[in-house]
Amino acid sequence: MSARVQLHATIERSRANGPGQRFAIWFQGCSLGCPGCFNPATHPAGGADAVAIGDLVDRIAAQGDAIEGVTVSGGEPFEQPEALAALARELRRRAPGLSIVVFSGFTRREIEGQPLGPAILESIDVLVDGRFVERRALGRGLRGSDNQRIHLLTDRYTLAEVEGTPVGEVVIDRDGTVRVTGVAPIDLTRARW
Repeated sequence: MSARVQLHATIERSRANGPGQRFAIWFQGCSLGCPGCFNPATHPAGGADAVAIGDLVDRIAAQGDAIEGVTVSGGEPFEQPEALAALARELRRRAPGLSIVVFSGFTRREIEGQPLGPAILESIDVLVDGRFVERRALGRGLRGSDNQRIHLLTDRYTLAEVEGTPVGEVVIDRDGTVRVTGVAPIDLTRARW
C-alpha cells in the first residue's frame, strides 16, 4: 500500500513559496500552534482527505518544465514524517531535477532527533526551520519571523536566491477561488493597486 498524506491545500504554480516557480503543498495538522500563525486552518489534525503520495507525485510530474521545484509547508510536515519521507523519496526518484524546500516549526536539531528526520534532511535542498514568533515577525527572505533559519542542505541555491523569494502573491484558481500565500501575504491585502 502506498503512503498517504493528509493535505490542507496545494497550488500548482507559486512564486512566493521558494525560489522560482514551485508546486506548493500544505500538510494538514500542527500541534505547535504558534500564536499569530497565518495558517491556523492547517492546525487541526485530520479532517482532510488522505492523498496517496504516488497520486500527488503524478500531479507534480505533470507540471513538467513549468516548475523548478516543490515546497512543503503546513501545518507541520514533520508531524507526518512517513508521508514527508515518501514524498521526498518519490520526487527524487521520478523528478530528480526538481528542488525540494520544506518549512518546519521544529528546529533542525529537533528534526535530527526524530527517527526519520536525518533521512528526510538528506533528501531535501532547503529547510526553513523554527517556530513562528509573532513579536519577532519579519515577513521577508522566506522567513516569517527573525528567529527562523534557512539551511542550505545542498548547493542547489544560494542564500540570496532563497531570500529573493517574493513575500506574497495572490493566486486565482481556474474556478475563480482567490488565495493569498507567502511569508507576509497580509501586506499584499493592504497594497494599493
